[in-house]
Amino acid sequence: MEYARLQSIHVHPVKALRSLPLQEAVVEPWGPAGDRRWMLIDDGGKVVTQRGQPRLALAAAELLPGGGVRLSAPGTAPLTVPVPRAVGTVTVQIFRDKVEAVPAEDDAAHAWCSALLGTDVRLVHLDDPATRRPVDPRYALPGETVSFADGFPLLLTTTASLDALNSLIAGGEHADEGPLPMNRFRPNLVVSGTEPWAEDTWSRVAVGEVVLRVAKPCGRCVVTTTDQGTADRGAEPLHSLGRHRRLDGKLVFGQNLVPLGRGTVRVGDPVRIIE
Repeated sequence: MEYARLQSIHVHPVKALRSLPLQEAVVEPWGPAGDRRWMLIDDGGKVVTQRGQPRLALAAAELLPGGGVRLSAPGTAPLTVPVPRAVGTVTVQIFRDKVEAVPAEDDAAHAWCSALLGTDVRLVHLDDPATRRPVDPRYALPGETVSFADGFPLLLTTTASLDALNSLIAGGEHADEGPLPMNRFRPNLVVSGTEPWAEDTWSRVAVGEVVLRVAKPCGRCVVTTTDQGTADRGAEPLHSLGRHRRLDGKLVFGQNLVPLGRGTVRVGDPVRIIE
């Protein structure tokens, strides 16, 4: 671990849209600044993700000063969406959680996203991540909260574990689908310089000036089978994870983290295992 480094940083300004690489990011208690503060909901108020709409992989959101986003997708004119004034919230459902969120004020935002998917959706913003959504109490310390991420403030993966997984894929029934890129796993922090699967043994880690608690391994879903450049789906990596990386009934890759304080992380920062 002497040479473990932060190889890359990624945020997802709108949940389920393409990731945005950064050279540095401010880590807040609920995750990297700007990460998953926006998401799409259907007409029943439920979150819309690549699980049901793989086409979301083709769209991108650029972070703007103040927290707004600039949406873009192939064949579609870009659209700038400012942060809505918190004049009223709607109740949205993100998996098992019900959360208060603020709808985008401009109907053009809802229309742009609906046209992209060919179905009615709305774009909503998380105005107060410090209070709106607690981390799953089974894995949380008192007061920990999270953005619109699946369940935890940050997701960490390692390049060595991806290499090991790609070796398993190469020796399996769907070798033609590999090697897979890291963007299939939609991490926030990617670490190089470790042994394969070393992250399974960590409980507390320092990345640059930020100390993070390892909450639990990340159970993977069908999104990992979605090519983030084409929105096409295959069998991997779930086929190989199912054969080699099962834990408590989940197919696992990467670790969910909760920051223990604020700070800035930068590409190239040392990574130190505390325990």
